Amino acid sequence: MLRTFDVVLIGIMTAAATVTYTIKHRAELKLEEVNRLEAEIKLEKDTIDLLKADWALQSQPNRLERLVNSYNDELKLQPTDSTALVQVRELPMLKSQVPVPEITEAKNSKKPDGSTGTALVAKALPKPVPQARAEEPQDENLMSTGSVE
Repeated sequence: MLRTFDVVLIGIMTAAATVTYTIKHRAELKLEEVNRLEAEIKLEKDTIDLLKADWALQSQPNRLERLVNSYNDELKLQPTDSTALVQVRELPMLKSQVPVPEITEAKNSKKPDGSTGTALVAKALPKPVPQARAEEPQDENLMSTGSVE
């Protein structure tokens, strides 16, 4: 009986060691993945910082003024009048808000096979217009640009 009990305990210990090793191996793989992802995140952050610095250099007013002066003959740029700027409420409506025209003409049409037929008169149903959202009180000179900063 003692030998059977010893064999059972050895089997349980072997199973426990196998499970422990498997868990340790999976944890090491996850740690490697976390380290790889952290390295990718650092690279992306460094790239973003580099692009921001490049944008700051590219959009310097002195540089832009030099470019405008150099290419003024080809571009024919002029200063923007303050009256040329519009507010959001002055923009035309979206395509989805344009009413659908009604089809009212019925004409005889010639089919490709040479026979004639009468075109059907159809009345297009208007698309549902989205309800306007209640505007929040805002400064009328501010406009959302979708910036993430």
